[in-house]
Amino acid sequence: KSERRMGDDNELYVRYYVGHKGQFGHEFLEFEFRPNGKLRYANNSHYKNETIIRKEANLSAAVMGELKRIIVESEILKEDDKLWPPPDRVGKQELEIVLGKEHISFTTSKLGSLVNVQSSQDPDGLRIFYYLVQDLKCFVFSLISLNFKIKPIG
Repeated sequence: KSERRMGDDNELYVRYYVGHKGQFGHEFLEFEFRPNGKLRYANNSHYKNETIIRKEANLSAAVMGELKRIIVESEILKEDDKLWPPPDRVGKQELEIVLGKEHISFTTSKLGSLVNVQSSQDPDGLRIFYYLVQDLKCFVFSLISLNFKIKPIG
């Protein structure tokens, strides 16, 4: 679902959510990159009585530039989720991106592996989504671990 809207040509906003409601309640992972460079991260797992983990970090223009490069090179803005599997009892994923005047939002089921992607009605589009999500998660986990190191590297 892509839409044109008024906005700053350089604006960048990204939000990703994956979660489900199950035996341990509402469990999810969510992160967002805001246009001002703020990264917000939340991981809510009740497994073994874990509590919600929340982290925030302020990112440099260079890091935000890298995020923009990852998104642009993925070509996700050309995709549409109408043939993707809808959310189900296993859970759902949401990805929202604002890049300049483009605003796109995707919703699909949790994807366990590439087998789920290959068997979908739009394997090419879903593969782009799947790999972009993997890249974004790695990017976020790297930024969080770098920003919250207990002992300095050295």
